[in-house]
Amino acid sequence: MDWTLEVVIVPVSDLAASIAFYRDQVGFDLDHETVNQFMHVAQLTPRGSGCSIVVGNLPTQSEMSPGSLRGLQLVVADAEAARAELLSRGVEASEITVFDERDGGTFFGFADPDGNTWSVQQLKVRADKPLIPLEARGRFGAQQ
Repeated sequence: MDWTLEVVIVPVSDLAASIAFYRDQVGFDLDHETVNQFMHVAQLTPRGSGCSIVVGNLPTQSEMSPGSLRGLQLVVADAEAARAELLSRGVEASEITVFDERDGGTFFGFADPDGNTWSVQQLKVRADKPLIPLEARGRFGAQQ
């Protein structure tokens, strides 16, 4: 049986600011924003990922303090290029650290406006072997 991680709830204090940060600065795709009598949430997905984040006012989000999520991890093929892209969009990012010269040992980090933290790991192999092949991305909603 497959068990797939497809959504991570990220606790935030300001939904509009969080959507703007993750969509416009970090570059996630906004899959949907849902407003009804029960909730106001948005789901955003990093390009090339099978896992999304949800920000908003779901009951599970109310149980976590905004900014309390630590160490969510993104993977990129080129840490220098990814960091440069974030910096160019106004995201503060740490310096790149190489813990191990082998693939997977290079990291940098950033935080969202509430202080939820992200680690970005370089896996050069993702350039040749993306987690979700390019030809399959059109089948997964906004990930194109």
